[in-house]
Amino acid sequence: MDVRVTREQLSGWTDDASPLDEINRVLASAGDAAEAWRKLTALVLRPDRPFALHRGLYALLRDHWPAERGPLPAWTPTPEDVDRAHAAALSRELGLESYEALVRWSASDRLAYWTCAVNRLGVVFQKPCDVLMDLSTGPEHPSWFVGAKMNIVQSCFQADANLPAIVYRPAADEPMSALTYGELGRLVNRVANSLISAGFTPGEAIAVDMPMNPESVYIYLGIVKAGCAVISIADSFSSEEIAARLRIGKAAGVFTMDYVLRAGKRLPLYEKVAAAGAPRAVVLPCHDLVTLDLRHDDMTWDDFLVEADHFEASIRDPHDVMNILFSSGTTGDPKAIPWIHATPIKGAADAMFHHDLHPGEIICWPTNLGWMMGPWLIFAAMMNKATMALYGDAPTSRGFCEFVQDAGVAVLGVVPSLVRAWRDAGAVEGLDWSAIRAFSSTGECSNAEDMLYLMSRANYRPVVEYIGGTEIGGGFLAGSPLRPAAPATFSTPVLGGDVALLDEAGRPADVGELFVVPPSIGLSLTLLNLDHHQVYYEGAPKGPNGELLRRHGDHVERLPNGYWRAHGRADDTMNLGGVKVSSAEIERALKGVAGVGETAAIAAPTRGGGPSQLVIFAVVSDDAPPWEDLLAAMRTEIKRRLNPLFKIADLVIVDRLPRTASGKVMRRVLRNQGASSATRGPSS
Repeated sequence: MDVRVTREQLSGWTDDASPLDEINRVLASAGDAAEAWRKLTALVLRPDRPFALHRGLYALLRDHWPAERGPLPAWTPTPEDVDRAHAAALSRELGLESYEALVRWSASDRLAYWTCAVNRLGVVFQKPCDVLMDLSTGPEHPSWFVGAKMNIVQSCFQADANLPAIVYRPAADEPMSALTYGELGRLVNRVANSLISAGFTPGEAIAVDMPMNPESVYIYLGIVKAGCAVISIADSFSSEEIAARLRIGKAAGVFTMDYVLRAGKRLPLYEKVAAAGAPRAVVLPCHDLVTLDLRHDDMTWDDFLVEADHFEASIRDPHDVMNILFSSGTTGDPKAIPWIHATPIKGAADAMFHHDLHPGEIICWPTNLGWMMGPWLIFAAMMNKATMALYGDAPTSRGFCEFVQDAGVAVLGVVPSLVRAWRDAGAVEGLDWSAIRAFSSTGECSNAEDMLYLMSRANYRPVVEYIGGTEIGGGFLAGSPLRPAAPATFSTPVLGGDVALLDEAGRPADVGELFVVPPSIGLSLTLLNLDHHQVYYEGAPKGPNGELLRRHGDHVERLPNGYWRAHGRADDTMNLGGVKVSSAEIERALKGVAGVGETAAIAAPTRGGGPSQLVIFAVVSDDAPPWEDLLAAMRTEIKRRLNPLFKIADLVIVDRLPRTASGKVMRRVLRNQGASSATRGPSS
């Protein structure tokens, strides 16, 4: 390459001038920017060197990379990476000549793909299916595993009983513990036996409102193994939000804890559950014993749990509900999405073929059962015979980053705002993350610079960008172990499905709304409290070849050479800190603020892309409090009534909200205004 770094350039990136000659030797020897970057990451760009050096060299090479070749890769698979990959093994088995051919095959022959995925995962059936995929009523209404009987929990315990299923550290100053598959299986059976002993029956729904810890995992699996359905509730929710989910899911009971410990603080949880009017509760202690006075019908964990540790799984139909999760729509109540016993096969297959998760590897994803990535993590790990790494305290801390090092995590999942928090705090500096083989990022739009930083902490391992949703059971765009990875971009549609990118007129485009082409295992088939067809299919355009399309509301750009970039939500639903919430929910929570007439909530992009920030536009009365007091009051209401994770970045006072002729708020207009607000932060 005819590129050189000057001493002046280098001094802007680092105080250490010693790598200058080596950098220039690499640049002179490389045929193009991608080769130069591969050599620099192998020879020069160690994690202990300032990130400014990494960032500067990547930007330099990116300027010398042809745009028609797509984004400059920051990681390229080696022959060893390709040889070990599950996706490569599947391609070899099928006699396909390229990864692109594998993608085309998996989209055109869904039955063959899902047959391969089910076989490779070793999904357990008590009675085999007569037909794996029945499309006699059309792709909107597929029937999966017709005639089969199963309980998906049985597919989670095929690893060696002595292999760790969970490694866990409650907090930074506490020791790490482990549960083997054998130990976890016995605890799952004790929970299932205890449910039957307590009078619960198969088909009932039982809520879990707990942090992600070993107890929540075996409670979750025990509920499903007993033939019941889990109602997933995040422990950060307010009593009002808990009550809505218990009501919609028709909860017969709830598992919770007396308190949750976070960053040295003891936060009440049972108190919120009781205030939500929950049905009978089983209460676990955050320490040794529950010290609270419980309601009359509630019971402690010790009183609930029986000793019997053998249980024959309740055999279910593949379409029976095993988990009820929630995703915000544009109505008042959260959208209730049932997962059936077939749904986890989707996430497990994505983990196998896109995250390339192998038996015995350790996967860590800071999450919660209230969000889809909690159940996803359980099934992705256990159906691939891997190990979950769980941390009991805040994932933003140095302690969590040390846990990743000490546990030997191979696959680390993140939300982009979490990476920014680590970077700002220097939480990863000086740690050895060399065991990490891949990262994965979901929940928000990624910032390219932050993702490059993340890769640099682990000697440049790939970030698998992963977008989909609760209604998908996994993803529809992702990365691949067989394709080079560029920061904040997707490199492939997820195997076993297909997508269409259309503009507002319904024509194929390079920038527009992404639609899913059904069918696929994992795609929701019903909603508990909304019309499923109306939400996902009604009014959706046809695909380029006349195919049925399913709406999900993501705004995406197609890049050259098969890459994609996400630009957030195309509708009125937003992702805040990895949590999906509707504008309507936020606006409803702000109605009681004194002096506020009407509001509009929008998610505005931050400078350089990355996680969206919440901006509120408000019409206020003449006697409204000062701006600072209004903002404080709104933040309090959001925290009290919705979620303390939702942070208002800015409040914009307007005379009126822009509306269409039919009276609908024109959020696209507000988003354009909000972008400038979010980049500058709160102002008066």
